[in-house]
Amino acid sequence: MARNLANRQPSQGAPSPPVFVWNRTVSKSERLARELSEQKIRIAQDPEQIALECDIIITNLGNDAAIKSIYERFTKALSNLQSSKSKIFVETSTIYPALAGELDSLISTVPHAHFITSPVFGTPAVADKAQLLIIMSGDYRAKKEVAYLLVPAVGRKIVDLGGNIEKAPTFKLIGNSMILGSLEILAEAYTLAEKSGIGAENVHDLVKEVFPAPGMVAYSDKIAHDKFDGSAGFAIDGGIKDASHIRRLTAEVNSPMPVIDIAHQHLITARAIHEGQRREGKAAFETLDWSGIVAGTRVAAGLDGLDSGKHTSVVREA
Repeated sequence: MARNLANRQPSQGAPSPPVFVWNRTVSKSERLARELSEQKIRIAQDPEQIALECDIIITNLGNDAAIKSIYERFTKALSNLQSSKSKIFVETSTIYPALAGELDSLISTVPHAHFITSPVFGTPAVADKAQLLIIMSGDYRAKKEVAYLLVPAVGRKIVDLGGNIEKAPTFKLIGNSMILGSLEILAEAYTLAEKSGIGAENVHDLVKEVFPAPGMVAYSDKIAHDKFDGSAGFAIDGGIKDASHIRRLTAEVNSPMPVIDIAHQHLITARAIHEGQRREGKAAFETLDWSGIVAGTRVAAGLDGLDSGKHTSVVREA
């Protein structure tokens, strides 16, 4: 997102100012600055500097606790700010909806500050092409200003869910439940195919023919070929966090979603297998992608969890 914003070309007026970035892993910010130049990227020393010097602050972090901590730092830094200039805080992480209300309460203590929620749908490859689907809820004028900034620089379309800031995070969880549910079905189908002698390649070909959505095909390819490197995808810890949020939401509104309950179990199993391999120095990847969910279905069927190359002695030809 930062790369695309830095490369954004305004339709009129002066060139865009540099994008101010901060990352807990400093090397990531430094790599981006080297790639795009100091004219496009400036590295902040801490989140407080971002809050003080920027008019629009976009946040994306891995879990709810980290997000709340950053917003507490924002509000503390701005507590004595004497300015009539408005600020807009844009939270793009996948969070539990109730947290949005807590963040809004924090930001509301800052004069002339507005808070909106704006999670996105799309893989890193989709983000690189500025084709993300952007979901928004919150203050109308703030949303309008941010939408102008993000489309077409970052995304292809805005879905506006109104003024209730909890709506966008809720919608994001619903969308992620579809993705996770699809992953679980893929994992079960691939495992059945290997146990029944059909094989992974035939299933992958079927997915490409019958379910040619880019996301489905990409995850099918990962499962078929054991491409479980989470550094190039979505880390399994994030998947477990999202599954936990979805399960909490289904319990809160009394709307059961059994496939997510099962997927949550298989994600935890996959993570346990991977962590065991890491302890033994045998892990193929430092971070496991959530498509590694298939490890849960494989071990339940008596197969190796993360190495399909070991299945030949188990799978029987039909």
